Amino acid sequence: MDKPARNEMTGGSGNSRRQFLQQLATTSAIVTAAAALPAMAQESSERAEARQATSDPGSVAETLASFAVNLRYEDLPADVVRTAKRTILDTIGCAIGSYKAGPSQIAVKLAAGVTARQGATVFCSGIKSSHDLATFANGVMIRYLDFNDGYITPMGGGHPSDTIASLLSSAEVAGRSGRDLIVATVLAYEVFCKVADVLDTKGLGLDQATILGPASLVGASRLMGLTKEQIVHAIGITVGGNTTIDRGRRGTLSNWKDFATAEASRKAIFSAQLAQAGMTGPSQVFEGQLGFFDVIHHKPFKLPKLGEPFGIMRAFTKRFPLGQYSQTVAEAAMEVRPFLANVDEVQEVNLHVSRNAIRTMANGPEQWRPESHETADHSMPYAVGIVLMYGTIDDLYYEDPYLHDRRLLDLVSRVHCLPSDEADLHEREYNLCDLEIVLKSGQRKSVRVEYHRGHWKNPMTDAEMEEKFRSLARRELPAERIDALLRQLWTLEDMSNAGTLVEMTKV
Repeated sequence: MDKPARNEMTGGSGNSRRQFLQQLATTSAIVTAAAALPAMAQESSERAEARQATSDPGSVAETLASFAVNLRYEDLPADVVRTAKRTILDTIGCAIGSYKAGPSQIAVKLAAGVTARQGATVFCSGIKSSHDLATFANGVMIRYLDFNDGYITPMGGGHPSDTIASLLSSAEVAGRSGRDLIVATVLAYEVFCKVADVLDTKGLGLDQATILGPASLVGASRLMGLTKEQIVHAIGITVGGNTTIDRGRRGTLSNWKDFATAEASRKAIFSAQLAQAGMTGPSQVFEGQLGFFDVIHHKPFKLPKLGEPFGIMRAFTKRFPLGQYSQTVAEAAMEVRPFLANVDEVQEVNLHVSRNAIRTMANGPEQWRPESHETADHSMPYAVGIVLMYGTIDDLYYEDPYLHDRRLLDLVSRVHCLPSDEADLHEREYNLCDLEIVLKSGQRKSVRVEYHRGHWKNPMTDAEMEEKFRSLARRELPAERIDALLRQLWTLEDMSNAGTLVEMTKV
């Protein structure tokens, strides 16, 4: 798909409310909503006005849409293609590994309630659901283990690979190739990473889903064949309706930590379907009066240059199923563990990390006494305790009996998280962790980790990526099925129908 398929929006007096609804009713997953939408459809004169208002070539939406329709597979450097394939491989592995988790099963049951012959496939189950609900269920599975990749800036960031749920379902529904999926993945990452570079989500108290929605929208729209004009309208719809607060990452964390970006991707698919059917979106959704800059950001931002260097090249892979700021912390704890004969010798453990790390993963007493899986995998002190006591860490330790193990929690209580000016200074490039362990004997040992394994400056090898994939996939699939799936993922650019990837995960 060197150029996206054109599905031109009809203009003029013939594009009436009736025509709009008839077109809308043919779009998967929203047939039942058609009767409720007449008041939302715009008359042709209003459309013309909206088109004129969104024609500013310097606007954020126009810039993103223009880049989306013009990027070609041939424009991508070989290392970007390779990184995209590694990213898709890693993300699918994370999804398979979380299939039987409680929150994942909630999402699967929801998707199973809306079956669609021409819809999209839900990981592992083989269920064909509507385009948007398959995206939602797959997004929950991608996110649940907190094992998929990340992108961090001093102002926020998050998990751009959460967008891949929307891309896989869109590639399947539209019958797109592996090359198309690679291009869409690079696009989605480009939107997520470049917006994360300039949007202060942490300072504004916004969840990463606020960025994830437009990123999913742009990548999915490319696969679905939206025109530039339609993408601009779809961005207006999804940004106007998907600004997400960060309360879901405070206190005892709920399942919503895993669901928020999946819901943003589901809404993005619906927004793209609406725009493709002919609905217009809020014009100048970023720059206009009472737009995003006015109401949410309180000042404009300018997007960094889109394209090389591509944002996907600065995302990192996770070696451990932990929140992003704990990757260096867990690695430091592993390095210092041989210094101990017994964890009962530990007087205290001092972690010197960035203030953002503390705000995100050591911001209250819940992180020292986690009561949920989601809180445990987002706790630096708990991660240190697990690694020091057991020498490893995986999602098994985020459930009982570990959450209420008195000896473990006593060790966790001796972990102190201290702000580091040096870590703040280097936060743009890496998550510095200086770990000091103090024994009751008075002996001390310090370890520093700057670039954890999986950081883009210390990347995992292909063999390590494959082993991570196998360790997750073998929870559900036999070895020969895993081998077949890996062969397809490593040769993704040769696939004529990328939608078969999800079908290949059926248990």
